[in-house]
Amino acid sequence: MDRRGFLSLSLLSAVGAMAVTADPAFASTAAPASPDPTAATQRFAFAADGSAFLLDGKPFQIRSGEMHPARIPVQHWRHRIQLAKAMGMNTVALYVMWNHVEESPGVFDFTTDRRDVVSFIQLCQQEGMWVLLRPGPYVCGEWDLGGIPPYLLANRGIALRVNSAADPHYMAAVTRYVTELAARVRPLMIGNGGPILMIQVENEYGSYGSDAGYLAELRQLWLDNGVTGPFYTEDGLSQVTGNHTVVSGGAIALSGGDASAIAAARRAFPTVPAMAGEVYPGWLTHWGDSTFQGQGNDISSTIRGCMDRGLSFNIYVIHGGTNFGFSAGANADDLSGNYQPDITSYDYSAPITEQGAPTPRYTAYRNLIAGYLPTPLPAVPAPVPTIASGGAQYTPTPYASVWDNLPAPLPASQTVDPRPMETYNQNSGFILYRRQLHGYSGGQLEIRWVHDYATVCLDQVYAGGLYRQNLPQPVASALNIATANAPLTLPPSSAVGTDPRLDVLVEGMGRTNFGHALVDRKGILESVALQDAGPLTGTLTNWQVYSLPMDDAYVASLAPTVTDPRRPGIFFRATVSLSTVGDTYLDLSNWTKGVVWVNGHNLGRYWEIGPQQRLYCPSSWLVEGDNQILVFDLHQVTPQPITLHAMLTSAAIPTSGWRVVRADSEELVAEHGAAANAIDGDPATIWHTRWSPTGASLPHELQLDLGARYNLDGVGYLPRQDGNANGRIGAYEVFVSDSTTNWGTEVATGTFADTAARKSVYLGSATGRYLRLRALSEAGGRGPWTSAAEISATGTRAAT
Repeated sequence: MDRRGFLSLSLLSAVGAMAVTADPAFASTAAPASPDPTAATQRFAFAADGSAFLLDGKPFQIRSGEMHPARIPVQHWRHRIQLAKAMGMNTVALYVMWNHVEESPGVFDFTTDRRDVVSFIQLCQQEGMWVLLRPGPYVCGEWDLGGIPPYLLANRGIALRVNSAADPHYMAAVTRYVTELAARVRPLMIGNGGPILMIQVENEYGSYGSDAGYLAELRQLWLDNGVTGPFYTEDGLSQVTGNHTVVSGGAIALSGGDASAIAAARRAFPTVPAMAGEVYPGWLTHWGDSTFQGQGNDISSTIRGCMDRGLSFNIYVIHGGTNFGFSAGANADDLSGNYQPDITSYDYSAPITEQGAPTPRYTAYRNLIAGYLPTPLPAVPAPVPTIASGGAQYTPTPYASVWDNLPAPLPASQTVDPRPMETYNQNSGFILYRRQLHGYSGGQLEIRWVHDYATVCLDQVYAGGLYRQNLPQPVASALNIATANAPLTLPPSSAVGTDPRLDVLVEGMGRTNFGHALVDRKGILESVALQDAGPLTGTLTNWQVYSLPMDDAYVASLAPTVTDPRRPGIFFRATVSLSTVGDTYLDLSNWTKGVVWVNGHNLGRYWEIGPQQRLYCPSSWLVEGDNQILVFDLHQVTPQPITLHAMLTSAAIPTSGWRVVRADSEELVAEHGAAANAIDGDPATIWHTRWSPTGASLPHELQLDLGARYNLDGVGYLPRQDGNANGRIGAYEVFVSDSTTNWGTEVATGTFADTAARKSVYLGSATGRYLRLRALSEAGGRGPWTSAAEISATGTRAAT
């Protein structure tokens, strides 16, 4: 079962419980005012009959909004906490990601940057907020390996989320972690004058196992380290009732829960209180999803149901933040193995955006909750300033090549067979496997197994790639990517010689964070073989392996050398001079796949398959004056422009009201290439200029009536998606006007790469009703044609 399947099952369980919600324990009651977490020591407990949470002996409603300090720039922590409080929350729930504070065995870091959990909790207390602490050791959270340290995967027989009898190695590491964390949070428990109300034991364990002894062992670890609770567990309703994954005396929090699910849980476990532990205002998004998920979620009815009855709840998440660096997780279906890596943004369609702006739903939820409270809510804090580049574009230049910056190879004794990166004490990033192919004559490259994405070079020439899952056909075809464990056909010896060097550069993407496939090692897992390769047919051994975590130290020490500018694997650098700083988004929509750093900070991954095309950069990582943007792209050798934006996405202008004003040429005889196909919303149809019996000459153009005046900030061009490259636009011009007889000067010019990927043109700000796209050349020089699957635009309606 994948994460979406779990949500569906949890919600169905809650719906099934709706017929049994009439319970005297949940009579309608107004929510009491929140006592002050900054006051002297208070006592948090459960009612003797399990009917309520108690604060100093009085019923207390937890109104919690979840956010994770590891996903939020430190300088914005207080702002996000204040936003949660202004929406009516009295509590902040937070995960502690174990692998973020212990990257190497026994080496803990609770002080550097976003790892300083203690300071975050203290900020919550200063802002008058209580805390629900969710320290794992497993947290899920769309975080790499669910927060479990990858170093544990170096043990080939490791079992995760099991008791010490089942795997003493795992529980020894857990014991070390809990001991370190307990010493830091013990003074912050409510009984010691701190704001922590409860500590969660594990997370959604009922979706993984049913070993009550494992949960009891975790609870005892906290007790042994002086943390006496209260404790609670989190699970879907059907999982907790079916597997009884609770701890002695612990409260129950329900994933996807609402008032009816709480009632059902109370009937199943009548001696302890229950709450809606994860109320989902949005949802996670994977690379390749058609759009950002969860945008249609509205939790008003769930909030109202809890407020009517004084029931406790936690909004997961009130603010998502960002999977900076290589921290994003992934899902893998238990049955099919279908692998779905998470995008860099953890916006989650939450009430507070990734950048920290309140959404319309934030306002609606704030107004709803305020109607139940006896005192007014605090004012919504002012937004963090943002910056955008206007009409400016920044085009990086080649700065360094990974091939000119390889470390020393790992010891040959460890690389007879290719092994995953965890074997070499590497947690994330990339890993290179290299071998000479003496007597090469071509063949099929078969890898068992690639985790997750690999590029292959022969004799320093790009030969293609491999990805463990499927990709959109145009993307796979354009880049020659073999997908879903299929072999890669290599070029013949006539193209690369009979003694080429084979380089397989593997990117480890997010490790699975939910389900039973958690042991998700990265790199090459088992073997590499050649098929149909003459004397080389069979398994290849005796490799050179290079560890490339691309950590801060590696990036800072890059030698500025690009020996072969035609070979992919280039770091591109741009200098952006700013007179003022603010939060911003870097638009990478014209790039292919890679990673971005700004002033040494790893913003995370980008990928042309989307839906995310912009990466968040907080203002605290920028400076007035010169800023360095570094882009490592696995495929591109020609840099493309980067632009700065104030938001994650711009609003798409509906094409339903558009019409074609003029197309200089259409092929209407040999195929249905009408210009209207470019705005019909169907990527399978195309506009194609005349080619039968002869082609009309370039340039070609398409003039569109948008149906109203718009402030346009971008134009999108989707080349034909049928596997044929003819007519892809190369050089282009874009015009925007209020008249089709007076276009004025172009608002954007450039050259599109010769690929099937969607292209974006940033306009800055251009206002008008009519859009004109001129194609000056065909990208591959194949003929005098122009084609397009779809033309789109983004912006806002202009004042009339």
